[in-house]
Amino acid sequence: MTDENKTDEIVVDESKIAPAPALLISGIQPTISGDLPEAEVERITSDLIGALKTVYDPEIPVDIYELGLIYKVDLDDGGNLVIDLTLTAPSCPVAGEMPGWVENAARSVEGIQDVTVNMVFDPPWDTTRMSEEAQVALNWW
Repeated sequence: MTDENKTDEIVVDESKIAPAPALLISGIQPTISGDLPEAEVERITSDLIGALKTVYDPEIPVDIYELGLIYKVDLDDGGNLVIDLTLTAPSCPVAGEMPGWVENAARSVEGIQDVTVNMVFDPPWDTTRMSEEAQVALNWW
C-alpha cells in the first residue's frame, strides 16, 4: 500500500466510554454537569420519570411525561435541577399552576436539592411529541 492510499485508523476502546444516561423524555437526555456516579444518574433519571408521570394535564387524561411537555432537563452534581416545560397551548388554563406541580414532583426525588422550572414555547408543542403510550390512551393510534 502506498502512503497516499494509507489512512490513519482510530481505535476507540468502547469499554472506556460511559453509556449515556437513560432517555428521559421524548428522546431528550438529561444534561449532567459534574461527576455524579452513573448509577446515581440512572436512579435519579428513573425516579424523576416516575415523579413527572404523576403530573397530568387536567384537560387531557395523559401525564406530562407521555405528552412530551418536558423539553429539557439539566442536573448538576449538587442536585440542582432545571426543567424546561411547555404546555399543549399557551392559553392553557393551568399555565400558572403547572410549573409548581412539576417543581413539587421533581423535589420529591431523593438527591434533588433545588428545582427551577422554566416555561418555554419554542418550539411550539404538537402531537408528534406524544409517546405511543399517550397516543394509545387518547385512541390516536
